[in-house]
Amino acid sequence: MMESRETWVALSALQHLLFCERQAALIHVERLWLEDVNTATGRLLHERVDLPGHDARPGRRVERAVRLGCQRLRLTGRANLVEYHPDSTSPTGWRPFPVEVKRGRRKSEDADRVQLCAQALCLEEMHGVEVPEGALFHGAQHRRQAVRFDAGLRARTEAAVARMHELLERGHVPVVPRAPKCEKCSLESLCLPQVTAGQRRASDHLKRMMESVEF
Repeated sequence: MMESRETWVALSALQHLLFCERQAALIHVERLWLEDVNTATGRLLHERVDLPGHDARPGRRVERAVRLGCQRLRLTGRANLVEYHPDSTSPTGWRPFPVEVKRGRRKSEDADRVQLCAQALCLEEMHGVEVPEGALFHGAQHRRQAVRFDAGLRARTEAAVARMHELLERGHVPVVPRAPKCEKCSLESLCLPQVTAGQRRASDHLKRMMESVEF
């Protein structure tokens, strides 16, 4: 029997997880959310991008707001845009090419690339064809960044999916050290990293004290 998709990991959760495990758990385990100017701008952008539809362009056809799912990884979500390029080596005659639209600039970390690779893994299972590459479109730079789904990126993506499943199944919200990136997080006032990280230090100190006591 197929599992309820309520137990599946959302594609968007992977980007949250790569940014901060605590942020991902607060959003997807505790169901907390606070919007700031950056998240509001991103939401408005995706409301425009995610309008369902399709069109044909020279050498490709384009589907928008495509629902995705991967039974093997229990992963679900939506792609902003999937291009289908003609390819005589593909059993279907077409090769999917996911494109994820991002509001800002290209990031140094892998969060966006992992989210895009997860879309590719869904498309591979849905269409039964290999999806070797896709692209990120950064609105601030108005430029595409090609992404190759190599073995390393695929392994990191599957590890992120497994870790997100672990947090969801345990209902666990990890404690993480405060970091400069906390100032960019819209959930900082709910997360309270300056308090929770201190609690972990106190807990670790008490644990070490108890372990040093001879009974």
